[in-house]
Amino acid sequence: MDLAVIGGGPAAAAPRPPAIELRGISKAFGSVQANRNISIRVERGTIHGIVGENGAGKSTLMSILYGFYRADAGEILIDGRPTPIPDSQAAIRAGIGMVFQHFKLVENFTVLENIVLGAEEGHLLAPSLAKARRALTALAHDHELQVDPDAVVEELSVGHQQRVEILKALYRKAEILILDEPTGVLTPAEADHLFRILANLRAEGKTIILITHKLREIMAATDRVSVMRRGEMVATRRTAETSPEELAELMVGRKVLLQVEKGPARPGPAVLEVENLRVRDTRGVERLKGVSFTVRAGEILGIAGVAGNGQSELLEVLGGFAAGQGRVRLNGVALDLTGRRSDGQTRRAAGIAHVPEDRQRLGLIMDFAAWENIAFGYHHDPAYQRNRLVMDNAAVLAATRGKLARFDVRPPDPWLAARNFSGGNQQKLVLAREIERDPELLLVGQPTRGVDIGAVEFIHRRLIALRDAGRAILLVSVELDEILGLADRIAVMFDGRIMGERDPAETDERELGLLMAGVVPGARNGAA
Repeated sequence: MDLAVIGGGPAAAAPRPPAIELRGISKAFGSVQANRNISIRVERGTIHGIVGENGAGKSTLMSILYGFYRADAGEILIDGRPTPIPDSQAAIRAGIGMVFQHFKLVENFTVLENIVLGAEEGHLLAPSLAKARRALTALAHDHELQVDPDAVVEELSVGHQQRVEILKALYRKAEILILDEPTGVLTPAEADHLFRILANLRAEGKTIILITHKLREIMAATDRVSVMRRGEMVATRRTAETSPEELAELMVGRKVLLQVEKGPARPGPAVLEVENLRVRDTRGVERLKGVSFTVRAGEILGIAGVAGNGQSELLEVLGGFAAGQGRVRLNGVALDLTGRRSDGQTRRAAGIAHVPEDRQRLGLIMDFAAWENIAFGYHHDPAYQRNRLVMDNAAVLAATRGKLARFDVRPPDPWLAARNFSGGNQQKLVLAREIERDPELLLVGQPTRGVDIGAVEFIHRRLIALRDAGRAILLVSVELDEILGLADRIAVMFDGRIMGERDPAETDERELGLLMAGVVPGARNGAA
């Protein structure tokens, strides 16, 4: 720790202890050692990043600090004092607040009610609400966290919901804020605003721990960064003295290619043609509002947008999971959008493969073995059939072993249940099953969501290889870096509509971010 000695008396003042110090923290779940003898110091008034692959132990460590888990061994010091944290209430009393990746808000409560919830004073609610309203006004003004206290949370944008979570922590007098993947569902403009808020909080002496897989954010926002690998703390660096390449290598244990390597696309004939596609949900709300686009052979069309703007419904109707209205053609042949031939099996038979956004809910049967999941959806393939009534398990097992090897699934055990693979390896299972069918069209949603940096590199290479083999790919991702790196054309969705198409070489994150927020740059009054 670098300290400046400012003295005017006979003895220099004692250095201030770090805001947080963890010493020798260990935690095991059965035979799995999630944290092993971890020590870390987080200086007061700094933004400290923590990075690592999936399963590195970051979330477990923060859950111990916030009182969700108890460590098997080790000690927590807050402001230099040993501080037992048996539960989250103890963490709050110690001045720790946490903003989770998936917000902990009551959606049909107002902002004010969510702020007060769990922090009520006395038996009557009215005085607590009045006090909270006054405090909320001051906090919002001081920290650029303006939000309507009487708004119902479910009617707020994701960015404003995140502000509510931060306000909750500040209302409870948090001096230490932990943020877990805070920009995963934000537009670029919302992310920029968040980091301005964090910089202001740091300037006021707050201490912030930032967990993110986005190395660019780490480099831009943090003062120090710690790297975890396989449950251990392997390095801490001053951010100004490191690089994304070094951090990636520390995370994975080898050099990692951070940029997508690809040659120019050679688009062929139209494979997928979508015209005026409309979809309503079960409540009758229109989720797709006349969407039209084309995907050609040998190209990747990227669909960018904040989650919840119709991308999921688009993948579901094209994949046969939902009904819609409009015209969709695959290689010139119309697809049924409403009848009995609108299902996943029919889509697969037509040459459409689908890597769904939610691999655990739609892509895998979590209690089934890897070999069973490889056959999932393709069990009628003649190569997997002994006869029309019995599946040839030996053939499926042999095919599975090959796919596990080619897609570097770890461990390469065809009998292991899907739930026992890490998130990245679960994703590789789904990709191996779908890509190796050599589809005419691949629908892929959030291909690297929750996937560590080494697996991201591998997945990107496989998608580019499929494109270069002349196949059409429709890619949906909330990660703008991923869209800009992989896509040959980019379509931006907002509120169930295509706001515009852009060439990745002729656009940037600012322009895409405006489109994602429903603003067409250069249009009158800035609106579409």
